[in-house]
Amino acid sequence: MGKETDSSRHAFDKRLKQAMDRNNPNRPAEAGSQGNDMTTVGTVLRAGTEMVAGLVVGVAMGWGLDRWLGCRPVFLILFSLLGGAAGVLNVWRLVRP
Repeated sequence: MGKETDSSRHAFDKRLKQAMDRNNPNRPAEAGSQGNDMTTVGTVLRAGTEMVAGLVVGVAMGWGLDRWLGCRPVFLILFSLLGGAAGVLNVWRLVRP
């Protein structure tokens, strides 16, 4: 039973060291690692989501104002442009160094 405790403790120490190495910001970056690829995919998906969200909110607000005030689609066009600009600004903040 003592041997099992030692091996399980050794295995735990090994896993703990690996986890600490993964979370260490001072470690050298590995070229072509899976984590880097997933981070890039996540950033691209977030950028697309930011763009779509800005446009959807702008269109919804413009459409709602036009419908509520009973006027031509002036606010729809205005808020679509503002929503698109907000989406571009959010993406710029995301990818800015």
